[in-house]
Amino acid sequence: MSKAYRIQAITESTIREMTRLAIQHNAINLSQGYPDFSAPAALKEAAVAAIRGDFNQYSFTWGYAPLRQKLAEIYTARLGWQVDPDQHVVVTCGVTEAISAAFLAVLNPGDQVILFDPAHESMRPSAIFAGAEPVSVVLEGPDYRLDPDRLAAAITPRSKALLLNTPHNPSGRVFDAAELAIIADAAQQHDLILITDEIYDRILYDGRQHRCPGSLEALRARTLTLGGLSKTFAITGWRLGYAIGPDALAAAIKPAHDFLTICAPTPLQVAAVTALDFPDSYYTEMSAAYHQRREVMMAILEEIGFLAPRPEGAYYVLADYSSLPIPQARWDSLRFARWLTTEIGVAVVPGTVFYGQPGHGQHTVRFAFPKQIETLHEAGRRLGRLRLD
Repeated sequence: MSKAYRIQAITESTIREMTRLAIQHNAINLSQGYPDFSAPAALKEAAVAAIRGDFNQYSFTWGYAPLRQKLAEIYTARLGWQVDPDQHVVVTCGVTEAISAAFLAVLNPGDQVILFDPAHESMRPSAIFAGAEPVSVVLEGPDYRLDPDRLAAAITPRSKALLLNTPHNPSGRVFDAAELAIIADAAQQHDLILITDEIYDRILYDGRQHRCPGSLEALRARTLTLGGLSKTFAITGWRLGYAIGPDALAAAIKPAHDFLTICAPTPLQVAAVTALDFPDSYYTEMSAAYHQRREVMMAILEEIGFLAPRPEGAYYVLADYSSLPIPQARWDSLRFARWLTTEIGVAVVPGTVFYGQPGHGQHTVRFAFPKQIETLHEAGRRLGRLRLD
């Protein structure tokens, strides 16, 4: 029996493969982007209370009403227009589902969607599931800045949408005002829908502040803003995301979400309201902790000889290993990542999985550092072998 064409066009997740390999070989998992520390106690207690309080059946399809109300309040302030909790907010099963639902909502078979590479490995399959063609615009390291000429060259009459992830996974870039202006101009000129993945909006460094692209006047009517709670509150397994858009875009994404998952887990939606009511001190402490983790991770990589740009946001480092004084430094990134996991005991993600065009990411690997400081130090001790082998 033959597989469907959409399955033939993709492979299983390499990121999750690296997690399985890490478990098999007792490696420290710096591949998949989830914390090894606990979620806030108050948030866990809120989830337990919700289950005991019998919030265990389907929620309203678009999401638990108090959660939608809270999100509407937050994004009215962020986006600069009146977000209605009933009309404009859809709670999803993570940002991954939100991206799939957005693509199904706005793309027809044969349409093209522009992705900025390196891009998370789930984005291309989401486009393929919608019958669309993902088109890569490569951001060249080590700066990973948007080249307006490359963007212009990628746009064709079949271009329908553009997916922007900021803060950016895997490079750690935070797209600046000049780059957002380039995107806004392109979207207006070519009538593109902008879909934004802003899951790392609370994890920024060195005083940076997140600005929603959809808050720009030129983009307000054509932007679906996607976000989630997984990273900010260390609850990646809860699978809570959301999509916010103006009337037409929100109306389009609702049936796609409805028939993909019906609703996100009800008791976890109830608990999420508690998280969104945390005081500012929570975010201040979280930011300080991530600054410390970034410093430890960068110090380890620099000492060993990896070349990597300093992250501006999110919790990843895309590091070049080609200058390491070991024979394996000449290997392609998939082979190197597997060797690092099985022989050195530190799991990473090969850089090639983040690119749709061949030849890119060949000598880079992604390190995820949402870990306890001691976990990172132990990873550093293991990686220290690369200086000795």
